[in-house]
Amino acid sequence: MARPQKSRSRDEPLTAERIIVAALRIADGEGDLDGLTVRRLAADLGIGTMTLYGYFRGKDEILDAMADHVLGRMRLPEEPDAGPAETLRAVGHAFLEMMRDHPSVARLFGTRITDSPAALKGAMEAVLQRFVDAGIPGPLAVRCYGFLITYAIGFASYQRPRPWGRMADIEGSEHHRQRTHYYAGLPKGEFPVMVEYADKVAALSSNEEFGAGLEAYIDSTLRLLPRGGS
Repeated sequence: MARPQKSRSRDEPLTAERIIVAALRIADGEGDLDGLTVRRLAADLGIGTMTLYGYFRGKDEILDAMADHVLGRMRLPEEPDAGPAETLRAVGHAFLEMMRDHPSVARLFGTRITDSPAALKGAMEAVLQRFVDAGIPGPLAVRCYGFLITYAIGFASYQRPRPWGRMADIEGSEHHRQRTHYYAGLPKGEFPVMVEYADKVAALSSNEEFGAGLEAYIDSTLRLLPRGGS
Protein backbone atom coordinates (compact mmCIF):
# COMPACT_ATOMS: atom_id res chain seq x y z
CA MET A 1 0.00 0.00 0.00
CA ALA A 2 1.34 3.40 -0.95
CA ARG A 3 2.26 5.59 2.02
CA PRO A 4 0.28 8.81 2.35
CA GLN A 5 1.98 11.93 1.05
CA LYS A 6 3.37 14.34 3.58
CA SER A 7 2.01 17.80 4.18
CA ARG A 8 2.52 20.28 1.37
CA SER A 9 5.02 22.50 3.14
CA ARG A 10 6.72 22.50 6.51
CA ASP A 11 6.79 26.30 6.31
CA GLU A 12 3.00 26.42 6.26
CA PRO A 13 1.65 27.84 9.55
CA LEU A 14 0.66 25.09 11.96
CA THR A 15 -3.01 25.08 12.93
CA ALA A 16 -5.37 22.58 14.49
CA GLU A 17 -7.09 22.27 11.11
CA ARG A 18 -3.83 21.41 9.36
CA ILE A 19 -3.09 18.77 12.00
CA ILE A 20 -6.47 17.13 11.51
CA VAL A 21 -6.21 17.13 7.72
CA ALA A 22 -2.83 15.40 8.05
CA ALA A 23 -4.25 12.88 10.53
CA LEU A 24 -7.10 12.04 8.17
CA ARG A 25 -4.68 11.63 5.28
CA ILE A 26 -2.64 9.12 7.26
CA ALA A 27 -5.59 7.20 8.69
CA ASP A 28 -7.51 7.09 5.41
CA GLY A 29 -4.40 6.06 3.50
CA GLU A 30 -3.67 3.21 5.89
CA GLY A 31 -7.29 2.27 6.43
CA ASP A 32 -6.30 1.58 10.02
CA LEU A 33 -6.45 3.93 13.00
CA ASP A 34 -3.67 1.95 14.68
CA GLY A 35 -1.27 3.30 12.07
CA LEU A 36 -1.98 6.84 13.23
CA THR A 37 0.29 7.70 16.14
CA VAL A 38 1.24 11.05 17.63
CA ARG A 39 4.86 10.42 16.70
CA ARG A 40 4.02 9.61 13.08
CA LEU A 41 1.67 12.58 12.77
CA ALA A 42 4.31 14.94 14.15
CA ALA A 43 6.89 13.56 11.71
CA ASP A 44 4.46 14.00 8.81
CA LEU A 45 4.00 17.64 9.78
CA GLY A 46 7.69 18.19 10.36
CA ILE A 47 7.26 19.18 14.02
CA GLY A 48 8.16 17.79 17.40
CA THR A 49 5.65 15.75 19.37
CA MET A 50 5.62 18.35 22.15
CA THR A 51 4.50 20.97 19.64
CA LEU A 52 1.61 18.72 18.68
CA TYR A 53 0.62 18.39 22.33
CA GLY A 54 0.19 22.14 22.39
CA TYR A 55 -2.89 21.66 20.18
CA PHE A 56 -4.21 18.27 21.32
CA ARG A 57 -3.63 16.49 24.60
CA GLY A 58 -3.35 13.10 22.97
CA LYS A 59 -4.53 10.70 20.28
CA ASP A 60 -8.07 10.51 21.66
CA GLU A 61 -8.58 14.25 21.17
CA ILE A 62 -7.18 13.96 17.65
CA LEU A 63 -9.58 11.14 16.82
CA ASP A 64 -12.53 13.17 18.12
CA ALA A 65 -11.43 16.15 16.05
CA MET A 66 -11.17 13.94 12.96
CA ALA A 67 -14.76 12.82 13.45
CA ASP A 68 -15.84 16.43 13.91
CA HIS A 69 -14.06 17.46 10.73
CA VAL A 70 -15.70 14.82 8.54
CA LEU A 71 -19.14 14.58 10.10
CA GLY A 72 -19.53 18.32 10.44
CA ARG A 73 -18.91 18.69 6.71
CA MET A 74 -21.21 15.97 5.46
CA ARG A 75 -22.49 16.91 2.02
CA LEU A 76 -26.20 16.69 1.18
CA PRO A 77 -27.71 17.79 -2.13
CA GLU A 78 -28.74 21.44 -1.97
CA GLU A 79 -31.76 21.00 -4.22
CA PRO A 80 -35.12 20.49 -2.47
CA ASP A 81 -36.12 16.84 -2.25
CA ALA A 82 -39.17 15.67 -4.18
CA GLY A 83 -40.41 13.59 -1.25
CA PRO A 84 -39.50 10.92 1.34
CA ALA A 85 -38.13 8.42 -1.19
CA GLU A 86 -35.76 10.90 -2.79
CA THR A 87 -34.66 12.17 0.62
CA LEU A 88 -33.84 8.70 1.91
CA ARG A 89 -32.02 7.90 -1.32
CA ALA A 90 -29.94 11.09 -1.19
CA VAL A 91 -28.96 10.59 2.44
CA GLY A 92 -28.11 6.92 1.93
CA HIS A 93 -25.72 7.72 -0.90
CA ALA A 94 -24.29 10.71 1.00
CA PHE A 95 -23.47 8.47 3.96
CA LEU A 96 -21.80 5.93 1.68
CA GLU A 97 -19.71 8.60 -0.05
CA MET A 98 -18.62 10.01 3.30
CA MET A 99 -17.52 6.59 4.52
CA ARG A 100 -15.71 5.81 1.27
CA ASP A 101 -13.97 9.19 1.12
CA HIS A 102 -12.85 8.79 4.73
CA PRO A 103 -12.68 5.09 5.64
CA SER A 104 -11.15 6.01 8.98
CA VAL A 105 -14.53 7.43 10.00
CA ALA A 106 -16.12 3.99 9.71
CA ARG A 107 -13.53 2.76 12.22
CA LEU A 108 -14.19 5.76 14.46
CA PHE A 109 -17.89 4.92 14.58
CA GLY A 110 -17.01 1.39 15.61
CA THR A 111 -14.69 2.40 18.44
CA ARG A 112 -16.01 5.59 20.02
CA ILE A 113 -19.03 7.86 20.47
CA THR A 114 -18.87 11.38 19.04
CA ASP A 115 -20.84 13.95 21.01
CA SER A 116 -19.42 17.21 19.71
CA PRO A 117 -21.90 19.88 18.53
CA ALA A 118 -20.22 20.12 15.11
CA ALA A 119 -20.54 16.40 14.40
CA LEU A 120 -24.06 16.15 15.78
CA LYS A 121 -25.20 19.16 13.78
CA GLY A 122 -23.69 18.14 10.45
CA ALA A 123 -24.32 14.41 10.37
CA MET A 124 -27.33 13.94 12.61
CA GLU A 125 -29.47 17.03 13.25
CA ALA A 126 -29.29 18.20 9.64
CA VAL A 127 -30.21 14.74 8.37
CA LEU A 128 -33.08 14.30 10.80
CA GLN A 129 -34.43 17.72 9.87
CA ARG A 130 -34.22 16.76 6.21
CA PHE A 131 -36.30 13.67 6.90
CA VAL A 132 -38.91 15.56 8.92
CA ASP A 133 -39.16 18.27 6.26
CA ALA A 134 -39.78 15.54 3.68
CA GLY A 135 -42.80 14.31 5.63
CA ILE A 136 -41.25 11.46 7.62
CA PRO A 137 -42.58 11.49 11.23
CA GLY A 138 -39.94 12.11 13.90
CA PRO A 139 -39.74 8.62 15.45
CA LEU A 140 -39.55 7.02 12.01
CA ALA A 141 -36.99 9.63 10.91
CA VAL A 142 -34.73 8.58 13.79
CA ARG A 143 -35.11 4.92 12.83
CA CYS A 144 -34.28 5.75 9.20
CA TYR A 145 -31.17 7.60 10.31
CA GLY A 146 -30.01 4.63 12.36
CA PHE A 147 -30.52 2.17 9.54
CA LEU A 148 -28.94 4.26 6.79
CA ILE A 149 -25.77 5.18 8.68
CA THR A 150 -25.12 1.64 9.89
CA TYR A 151 -25.89 0.24 6.44
CA ALA A 152 -23.42 2.67 4.88
CA ILE A 153 -20.74 1.88 7.48
CA GLY A 154 -21.09 -1.84 6.93
CA PHE A 155 -21.20 -1.66 3.14
CA ALA A 156 -18.26 0.76 2.90
CA SER A 157 -16.21 -1.51 5.17
CA TYR A 158 -17.06 -4.51 2.99
CA GLN A 159 -16.32 -2.66 -0.23
CA ARG A 160 -12.99 -1.15 0.84
CA PRO A 161 -10.85 -4.29 0.27
CA ARG A 162 -12.87 -4.96 -2.90
CA PRO A 163 -12.28 -1.72 -4.86
CA TRP A 164 -13.64 -3.15 -8.09
CA GLY A 165 -17.08 -2.77 -6.52
CA ARG A 166 -16.90 0.98 -7.14
CA MET A 167 -16.43 0.55 -10.88
CA ALA A 168 -19.27 1.69 -13.10
CA ASP A 169 -18.94 -1.43 -15.25
CA ILE A 170 -17.97 -4.01 -12.65
CA GLU A 171 -18.90 -6.98 -14.82
CA GLY A 172 -16.51 -5.75 -17.50
CA SER A 173 -13.58 -5.41 -15.10
CA GLU A 174 -10.60 -7.73 -14.82
CA HIS A 175 -11.09 -7.92 -11.05
CA HIS A 176 -14.64 -9.19 -11.52
CA ARG A 177 -13.45 -11.74 -14.06
CA GLN A 178 -10.78 -13.02 -11.69
CA ARG A 179 -13.16 -13.28 -8.73
CA THR A 180 -15.76 -15.01 -10.90
CA HIS A 181 -13.11 -17.49 -12.03
CA TYR A 182 -12.13 -18.13 -8.41
CA TYR A 183 -15.67 -18.85 -7.22
CA ALA A 184 -16.47 -20.90 -10.32
CA GLY A 185 -13.41 -23.03 -9.60
CA LEU A 186 -14.48 -24.06 -6.11
CA PRO A 187 -15.36 -27.74 -5.57
CA LYS A 188 -18.91 -27.94 -6.93
CA GLY A 189 -19.85 -30.71 -4.52
CA GLU A 190 -19.15 -28.44 -1.55
CA PHE A 191 -20.18 -25.09 -3.03
CA PRO A 192 -22.87 -25.83 -5.63
CA VAL A 193 -24.73 -22.51 -5.28
CA MET A 194 -21.60 -20.34 -5.27
CA VAL A 195 -20.25 -22.11 -8.33
CA GLU A 196 -23.51 -21.73 -10.24
CA TYR A 197 -23.84 -18.03 -9.45
CA ALA A 198 -20.14 -17.16 -9.34
CA ASP A 199 -20.56 -13.95 -11.35
CA LYS A 200 -23.21 -12.66 -8.95
CA VAL A 201 -21.18 -13.55 -5.86
CA ALA A 202 -18.22 -11.66 -7.34
CA ALA A 203 -20.40 -8.55 -7.67
CA LEU A 204 -21.62 -8.42 -4.07
CA SER A 205 -19.53 -5.32 -3.34
CA SER A 206 -20.89 -3.35 -6.29
CA ASN A 207 -22.60 0.02 -6.08
CA GLU A 208 -25.59 -1.67 -7.69
CA GLU A 209 -25.89 -4.00 -4.71
CA PHE A 210 -25.81 -1.05 -2.32
CA GLY A 211 -28.53 0.63 -4.35
CA ALA A 212 -30.68 -2.51 -4.36
CA GLY A 213 -30.56 -2.75 -0.58
CA LEU A 214 -31.28 0.95 -0.22
CA GLU A 215 -34.31 0.77 -2.52
CA ALA A 216 -35.69 -2.21 -0.60
CA TYR A 217 -35.45 -0.22 2.62
CA ILE A 218 -37.07 2.81 1.02
CA ASP A 219 -39.97 0.70 -0.22
CA SER A 220 -40.56 -0.76 3.23
CA THR A 221 -40.36 2.68 4.85
CA LEU A 222 -42.85 4.26 2.46
CA ARG A 223 -45.43 1.69 3.50
CA LEU A 224 -45.19 3.02 7.06
CA LEU A 225 -45.97 6.60 6.08
CA PRO A 226 -49.47 8.03 6.34
CA ARG A 227 -51.32 7.43 3.03
CA GLY A 228 -48.23 5.72 1.58
CA GLY A 229 -46.29 8.96 1.07
CA SER A 230 -43.64 8.84 -1.65
